[in-house]
Amino acid sequence: MMNSTQVSHFTLAAYFDTGVFKYLYFLIILTVYVLIVSANVLLIVIICMNRSLHEPMYLFLVSLFVNQLYGSALLFPFLLVQILSDIHTVSAAVCFLQIFCLHSYAGVEFFNLAVMSYDRYLAICYPLQYNTHMSCKRVAFLIAASWFPPFLILATQTPLTFSLQLCGNIINKVYCHNYSIVKLACSDTTVNNIYGLFTSWITLISLLTLILYTYMKILRVCFSGSKQTRQKALSTCTPHLASLLNFFFGCMFEVVQSRFNMNSVPSMLRIFLSLYFLTCQPFFNPVLYGLKLSKIRHACKSLFSVK
Repeated sequence: MMNSTQVSHFTLAAYFDTGVFKYLYFLIILTVYVLIVSANVLLIVIICMNRSLHEPMYLFLVSLFVNQLYGSALLFPFLLVQILSDIHTVSAAVCFLQIFCLHSYAGVEFFNLAVMSYDRYLAICYPLQYNTHMSCKRVAFLIAASWFPPFLILATQTPLTFSLQLCGNIINKVYCHNYSIVKLACSDTTVNNIYGLFTSWITLISLLTLILYTYMKILRVCFSGSKQTRQKALSTCTPHLASLLNFFFGCMFEVVQSRFNMNSVPSMLRIFLSLYFLTCQPFFNPVLYGLKLSKIRHACKSLFSVK
């Protein structure tokens, strides 16, 4: 039995010997990371430099893209180092830092998507009052409200995990995960489980209720409104819905893997599914919004066009 403070490192057991193919995997992960950073930074710069894009919807997108850079920065360099390493260990301090950052990234992503659904609801259902409702102060408040709760929740949850007495230091994943460490505990985990379930379900139910309510209202307006209203809703809501579904199913893959025995599933598939919401979402979103939103698409074309 060891306290978390006495554990100097954790072993990541999901890695396996790939021989010379590790250099191929390294290049693939590096390429994906470069594309993620390039795409997200590009859209942030385009939105910030174009005054015509200084609207609430695009400011919420900037918040989304910044969060994706934050999450990627704590995962991809770590994966690159581990792929080339022969011994897959991580110090306890780095492991708990990664837990805090990756879990807060997921929380901020979900909050951001919920805020964006509320923004689309106001824009489509109350177009004449939209500018009044979405003032600069309201936008700043909503962006802050997307970031603050996940960090507050993790600021309590991570110390709870850190205080546990552990009976081992082997994590069956390619990165550090909170529940994987809780499963190593010899001491009572009731407080951790209650806190984790309470915060998870309150967050999930409240945000899903907001998202479902806003989209029910949007659909009602679309069916009863004009063709122009339906086109506006389709053009702005399609990328948001696609992003939301992509993130939701990615998180479900991770939850299922954490809670159930997945030994019958091939190891490469397990690794892919566990990394899906952390890798595909930051790459998927900038491409999706860059292609589907006409203002961003035109701004990209004007930036790269030869005068």
